Amino acid sequence: MMADIIVIIILVLLIGSAVTYMVKAKKNGVKCIGCPAGGSCPSSRQAPKKKLAGTVVGKRTIKISGMQCQNCVNSVTKALNALDGVAANVNLKNGVAEVSCDRAVDEDDLKHAVEAAGFKVVNIS
Repeated sequence: MMADIIVIIILVLLIGSAVTYMVKAKKNGVKCIGCPAGGSCPSSRQAPKKKLAGTVVGKRTIKISGMQCQNCVNSVTKALNALDGVAANVNLKNGVAEVSCDRAVDEDDLKHAVEAAGFKVVNIS
């Protein structure tokens, strides 16, 4: 009985601390709590667009989970654009990357690039 009360008090204190932290962070202007950049994305501008060397021969849409801020978008964009023949446009709001290709690109390569950046591919269509 006493142990249950102690556990409940500890849980209340932990939850209260977490809520206090989040409220204070939001008041200080942090846009996304828990992002890899600590909520203060150093590069809030968009990643530069990549031009393909040839004509677009294919397009794919990659549904991505885990992106929370512009820093996340820039990481995914950079990872995908590092692939030969790929130009990516990543949308944070929709959680997708629109990928244009000027040559055949394997879906596994796209998936590995996104996952290497620290995010999860939900599907590729």
